[in-house]
Amino acid sequence: MDDVAVAIADPVRRHILTMLRAEPLTAGDIAERFTISRPAVSRHLRVLRDSGLVRAELVGRQRVYRLDPDPLTPLIDWLTALTTGDRWGRHLDALETEVYRTRRERRSRGPAEHRREHTA
Repeated sequence: MDDVAVAIADPVRRHILTMLRAEPLTAGDIAERFTISRPAVSRHLRVLRDSGLVRAELVGRQRVYRLDPDPLTPLIDWLTALTTGDRWGRHLDALETEVYRTRRERRSRGPAEHRREHTA
């Protein structure tokens, strides 16, 4: 998961992943879409390959790169759990706090006030 997080931290690599989501591309096709040098694009592709997010297939004399989103799953699961996983737990904790607060208030008012509350 750490390799994937490092790989997607760079905006150039995120852009490459977006391009590969649409279609497989050669390294040359990818490099043409950037103003950075071809060696720099190659380094970005190597990071993406090493993280498992990109697969390279040799077709003739060219490498064709394809997106492999599977390594994103653990990161997505972790982020989902981090942002929403305990949402119900927080809501239930808040409800429990409110129930205890209401009980405590009723006890402190005494039985006479409690009866007036229900008859009014």
